[in-house]
Amino acid sequence: MVKKFLYKVFCGFFLGLSVFAPGFSGSVIAIIMGIYQDILRIVSNPFKQLKQNIIFCIPLGIGVAISAVLFVIVFRLLFDSYEKATYLLFVGLIAGNLPVIFAEVRKRGFKARYLVSSIAAFAAALTLGLFAVVLSSPQDAEGVTSGLLVLALGGLAGGITILMPGMSVSIVLIIAGVYSQIIYMADLLLHFDFTYLVHFGVFALCAVAGLVMASRGIKTVFDRFPGLANSLVFGFVAGSLLGVFIQSLMMRDDNFSWLFGGFMLVAGLAVSMLFLVLGKAMKPKE
Repeated sequence: MVKKFLYKVFCGFFLGLSVFAPGFSGSVIAIIMGIYQDILRIVSNPFKQLKQNIIFCIPLGIGVAISAVLFVIVFRLLFDSYEKATYLLFVGLIAGNLPVIFAEVRKRGFKARYLVSSIAAFAAALTLGLFAVVLSSPQDAEGVTSGLLVLALGGLAGGITILMPGMSVSIVLIIAGVYSQIIYMADLLLHFDFTYLVHFGVFALCAVAGLVMASRGIKTVFDRFPGLANSLVFGFVAGSLLGVFIQSLMMRDDNFSWLFGGFMLVAGLAVSMLFLVLGKAMKPKE
């Protein structure tokens, strides 16, 4: 019982990290950890077996809260001082997950006709990554500059993306122009400054609405077409990997060195592999 609880906290930690870390897909994490279908079921019909759903979500929520606090404190410093190297860290994290996703594709039965869908998903994810480079400013402004409508639309798009296999919530938020502002508002909340509490609340509520709206459609696709769905996952993740790598190459960072960047890339791969090993070790037996 304790092992199951700790495992779900562990899962929640990485799910929370995926919301903030560019290129880190929460859906892929959930698939690897074996909780993706459970999350889809709960979100698509939260009031069915309400008590069991609450029990399932409490440790996930604890893990999400822990990762959110650590990310805002640690990763904001990394972005401010070593943005390019931090993106290479994310490249390593994504790359380490690709073999696992490919194994899932083979397990679900890959067919030649799925290749077209994989290529399309790859192109879509790569295009989003390139748009993030074009539309984001070289140096994010401090503070909240977007109105409530923009934050609401960004939250809605982010919520829809959360359960979309291979997609990164944070990349969508970067494209919407609200990513740095969400980090800024979260940092204020950690310091008990509630200046933008209404703004953050609007964003969060719209994200939940988008999550609920998209969940049933995604669940249907995975139930009826598992081979196609997992092929799309692989395409999205591969496209996200290349997109984030291109983003890192195009960034201007005066503090960047390839020695440190290479170290961060290897560190990302190592953390990804450690994450998979720990996930298998802690995952409760069915």
